[in-house]
Amino acid sequence: MSPRIARVVVNGLLLAGTAVALFPLAWMVSVSFMHPGESGTLPPPLWPAHATLENYRTLFVRAGMGRYLANSLAVASSITLLSLACNLMAGYAFAKLRFRGRAALFKGLLGALVIPAQVAMLPLFLLLKYLGLVNSYAGVVLPALASVFGIFLVRQYARGIPRELLEAARLDGAGEARIFVQIVLPLLKPIVVTLAIVTFLTAWNDFMWPLIVLTGQDHYTLPIGLASLAREHARDTELMMAGAVITVLPVLALFLALQRYYLQGLLLGSVKR
Repeated sequence: MSPRIARVVVNGLLLAGTAVALFPLAWMVSVSFMHPGESGTLPPPLWPAHATLENYRTLFVRAGMGRYLANSLAVASSITLLSLACNLMAGYAFAKLRFRGRAALFKGLLGALVIPAQVAMLPLFLLLKYLGLVNSYAGVVLPALASVFGIFLVRQYARGIPRELLEAARLDGAGEARIFVQIVLPLLKPIVVTLAIVTFLTAWNDFMWPLIVLTGQDHYTLPIGLASLAREHARDTELMMAGAVITVLPVLALFLALQRYYLQGLLLGSVKR
């Protein structure tokens, strides 16, 4: 097979795979603009006969989707910012600072990776109940302040920072806080963006933990709000698709805007240092 034919075949397979992956998302958007019951006809239509925004109007005016959207933005943004601060400082400390028990503590953190998150949900919920944080955003945010994966990712990347650069800054009289802010953070930019995207996506799509902690409907995030709507409007496919579009669009826009930094961080993190 000639190289030209091989390129055509490979590109054709990639296009076909892309079409298969994107078709459900495209149909979801299309159904969200259909009139109630229109998507249930046989055969299912690919495009709305007469596009309407009534489903989106219903979500924001009657179903309180705007409240759920604001809650998700507040929770996911808070988790991302606070988690970045904790993971960056901890990862840098494990990579470049010397302190007693560093190796043993890091091995213990790595061992925690094999423990399913569901195992810790009951004791964590009881602890939050004792602290009076149930049905509060703090109960959702605090358990996500630091992650073993985030610390490990930053630590592996920060190991590549030249120690001579840090020693030179110390000789010039710079303190550890100044070194971290002015020297380390700019060098960690690719991994910061990568970790920010991963953390935000995880917090935005989290369903189980907010469902356990948040008992009041006013505190619901988008995934919980959408699930509650599904119980009330089980047969209203068009309304559910509109809610799914509202849930997917913000994170999709964020990923597309920052995908260059995200891929750069993944590629740099895969290089052996």
